[in-house]
Amino acid sequence: MLALKQEQLFDEIDILPIDLKTEIVDKILASITPVNASIDALWIKEVNKRKTDIEINNVSLVEGDEVFKKISKRLNS
Repeated sequence: MLALKQEQLFDEIDILPIDLKTEIVDKILASITPVNASIDALWIKEVNKRKTDIEINNVSLVEGDEVFKKISKRLNS
């Protein structure tokens, strides 16, 4: 009986608009891994540092395809 209720829930979710689905996902993830403000603050600081480094050309960016090729090459050698 529980499996039927789950299937009904999944069917209902399937017809929801994407913005509501993402809100549901956010709530589910928050219930699994609660927000830690101190860690979030550290990530925000790191993101801002990286953004600044990109803007003032302190770093060189690498295209995603090139990164995946390098990874694939390392894993296959």
